[in-house]
Amino acid sequence: MKHYEVEILDAKTREKLCFLDKVEPQATIAEIKNLFTKTHPQWYPARQSLRLDPKGKSLKDEDVLQKLPVGTTATLYFRDLGAQISWVTVFLTEYAGPLFIYLLFYFRVPFIYGHKYDFTSSRHSVVHLACICHSFHYVKRLLETLFVHRFSHGTMPLRNIFKNCTYYWGFAAWMAYYINHPLYTPPTYGAQQVKLALAIFVICQLGNFSIHMALRDLRPAGSKTRKIPYPTKNPFTWLFLLVSCPNYTYEVGSWIGFAIMTQCLPVALFSLVGFTQMTTWAKGKHRSYLKQFRDYPPLRMPIVPFLL
Repeated sequence: MKHYEVEILDAKTREKLCFLDKVEPQATIAEIKNLFTKTHPQWYPARQSLRLDPKGKSLKDEDVLQKLPVGTTATLYFRDLGAQISWVTVFLTEYAGPLFIYLLFYFRVPFIYGHKYDFTSSRHSVVHLACICHSFHYVKRLLETLFVHRFSHGTMPLRNIFKNCTYYWGFAAWMAYYINHPLYTPPTYGAQQVKLALAIFVICQLGNFSIHMALRDLRPAGSKTRKIPYPTKNPFTWLFLLVSCPNYTYEVGSWIGFAIMTQCLPVALFSLVGFTQMTTWAKGKHRSYLKQFRDYPPLRMPIVPFLL
């Protein structure tokens, strides 16, 4: 059985970093990364990007050496992805922050609204309902991170945690300040508006959870296999008939419901920014589905049925 020789060059300088002799033909990129780490321990596998061309796409960890368009002497180009952190750690951090920050404003801890309002309680029932809904949302997210989500990538760049936390924590503080303010004004249409908004919020939260469970069941533990998601017997998953990413559709719907409930401008802006970002993600996933599956349902749109 023939063996491969693999040389790894720096993608920027073309400097030879490593030469691997007698590499098995069935070796995966993940295994080559582990071999590379032995000579350069500062670049652990999650930090490495190996590619066939200096400006090309990163090879997948599961790619097999003998199936790549290379000869028995293969040249791979290395890029340092920078310090990495696990997705679970990032999600737990960015979701725990809003939960804790919102409660600081809800309980009106000192130095927020003035001494005479320290630890006082709002007389408006919608303020207490909003706190319950906000807390439920982020507790749900934390539990899903721990017990539901299966990540195709184990890590992300460390710098992302600062960007993500600034977004989530900052908006949480901004909306919480106004909703829990002693001068907060309840919604214009009173109880009817709050009840309608609560119904939207609850339905969308149940829908979001249902989609996450459906996606979890689609991918076996430890697998990176991708399949076309289809509706199940759960009615909340029937939105898969119309959009590729109904979890985003329900997520945006939840925040729209919360914005209607609180009639708070920062919540509306948070919903708009979130919708913009999730639309970008949804379009990317939709293109990926169309590229990977020839029989992908043609009726589906990325995030908004029939429109977007």
